[in-house]
Amino acid sequence: MALEKSIIQDKIELVAIKEWKCIQVRTATVITENGKELSRTFQRHTLSPTDDVSSQTDEVKKLAEIYFTDDAKAKQIEWEKSQGL
Repeated sequence: MALEKSIIQDKIELVAIKEWKCIQVRTATVITENGKELSRTFQRHTLSPTDDVSSQTDEVKKLAEIYFTDDAKAKQIEWEKSQGL
């Protein structure tokens, strides 16, 4: 009767926000016993162009390299300023 816990990123999505894209990451925590899944729970987090992605997985970092350009960062900062954020 061996319980195992595994944590996997099972979904990574790009979402258009204004003139830039954000990355949404869903992480699943899976509990199994003798190979049979007992439970699965999810957590999500969202990253925008000005966020620090250094602690993210390599896959997320590669997407950030592609989509979190200087232009995207500037547009996000400009919009935030216009909103008083």
